[in-house]
Amino acid sequence: MRRPATCPADPEQPSGPVGSDQSNDADGPGPGEMGPKTRPTVARVARANRPTGDEGAPDPAVQRAAARLEADAAHERPNQLSLFVPGPRGAFAPALNGLAPLAATSRLPIGRAWFRIELEQARRPRNTIESYCYDLIELEKTIGPIPVGRITRAHIATFLAGARTQSTRKRRLTSLRRFFQFLITGARIIDADPCEGFYPHRIELKGIVPLFPPEQEALLAAAAEDTAWALPAVWLMLRLGLSRAELLALRHDHIDVTDPGRPVVHVFYPDRAKQGKERRIAAGAAFGTMLRDVPGQVEPGDLVIPHGPPAINLMVARVRRAAGIAKDVTPATLRHTFAVERAKAGATGDDLLALLGLHDDPRNRASVERYVRLAGPPL
Repeated sequence: MRRPATCPADPEQPSGPVGSDQSNDADGPGPGEMGPKTRPTVARVARANRPTGDEGAPDPAVQRAAARLEADAAHERPNQLSLFVPGPRGAFAPALNGLAPLAATSRLPIGRAWFRIELEQARRPRNTIESYCYDLIELEKTIGPIPVGRITRAHIATFLAGARTQSTRKRRLTSLRRFFQFLITGARIIDADPCEGFYPHRIELKGIVPLFPPEQEALLAAAAEDTAWALPAVWLMLRLGLSRAELLALRHDHIDVTDPGRPVVHVFYPDRAKQGKERRIAAGAAFGTMLRDVPGQVEPGDLVIPHGPPAINLMVARVRRAAGIAKDVTPATLRHTFAVERAKAGATGDDLLALLGLHDDPRNRASVERYVRLAGPPL
């Protein structure tokens, strides 16, 4: 009778030589024999799942090379894929994953699927796509399984009337208009827009309370004592008027430092619909010094602020408390303060539209007019 192999008493100190496999040694069961099962100990499993040196501490240069390779692959994707291919008898058949062809008799789930494909191929922001699709799902819950070609103005009125707030109604109407525009001009399966004649309610602009000059200086001083990226982040929003989204999209190669005394910040938008908001903003020597003080080696394509929206919000709140400011301060507050200060320096409404990257429409005009009023002399 063979002696069965046993596990060592101390799992961290194996009894066999280094690199030996005790389950296959000479004392194991022979052909036709059943040996006892050896269960891996917790320590042995932990050792097996422990990351190697490369996995636990990745090389920053390797990470940057992989990120560039992934970015290049993303840019090589075609801008537009064929949605339909010629089928039998001259008809068109779907070309993507067996999805049913889109027609006026298609139900909303099919229309929503094709609409999502069109939005993704146009490289629209993900949150915009999700918002549109969510509203279309709510539309189907409201009006039932009706073909897209049979949706009427009465259905649209019922759906809009179910909105609890004016902002929800406006969002729903925007989603529906974009969807039916796709059905008319993109898919070409219907001729009339059932949203015609519906307009969003006027939504009043939120009040603004800009920071006074002493509060601005206190905020910048507190940001300088916070994390290394806090000061450039606050400075870009407070002194250049960048929005939080523009701040998070800013890369080092978007900043022209040919003249270190006058760096120029380029605000870019990959979305074609927002390219009218692109602009070049002159920064001062103080900002160039902030960039040089950021620790670590950076590549041109690296993000200036490699964090997300929650981190920006928390940082601004933390810096506000450290500065001893009692009023509420958000990233939008910093942008409002920039606009008011530029208006005090003589900027007109047209200047502010350009500086803030705003489209010239009635709502944005009303926004910049408030900045001009707040910048006027005291009554």
